Amino acid sequence: MDERTNEIYSLLDARFSNAGCELTFSNHYELIVAVILSARCTDKRVNIITKDLFKKYPSPKALSMANIDELQQAIYSCGFYRNKAKNLISMAQDLCDRFNGVVPDNYEGLLSLAGVGRKTANVVMSVGFDIPAIAVDTHVFRVSNRLKLVSAKTPLQCEMELRKIVDKDKWSRIHHLLVLFGRYVCSSRSPHCRDCELKKYCDYYRSKGKE
Repeated sequence: MDERTNEIYSLLDARFSNAGCELTFSNHYELIVAVILSARCTDKRVNIITKDLFKKYPSPKALSMANIDELQQAIYSCGFYRNKAKNLISMAQDLCDRFNGVVPDNYEGLLSLAGVGRKTANVVMSVGFDIPAIAVDTHVFRVSNRLKLVSAKTPLQCEMELRKIVDKDKWSRIHHLLVLFGRYVCSSRSPHCRDCELKKYCDYYRSKGKE
């Protein structure tokens, strides 16, 4: 990594030394379900939902046979519950029909599952299988652009640019660092600029004339 990127990484790493996935799961199936539910929803809310959800649907087979109305009710509070319920059932059916109920450990397999986009696939690869990956959610996209680590207009472009400037062995960790920084410091509407040790790198800070 170049000096600037390394400095940003080091500051983030020092601030969030215990950075990691905040979703609660015990296996690959639970992880992929939790990640699908986490779209436009907080991890805290997802963890509340999945506590009972995994008891009712403990396996891909159980979820594949779920009554969609009951599933919608169970995940209602996470938002976009109709689409998520439909995708969860279809994803579980895909796992049972094509992967013997086992979550695949590669992009091709993961992206072939209903409801699984590149962000979800990257999280599962990184968190579930310990394979270097950079998942780009709204926090990673926003912070990466604000800090001028990238100049990206799409999540895919952001991912590809980050992969070029960050050492591969740090891909998974920088995802967690940027997520936590975006979640707790560099929020979308009211970032905590005054207390931010990265403001000297921040294009947003300079453009808004923050004090």
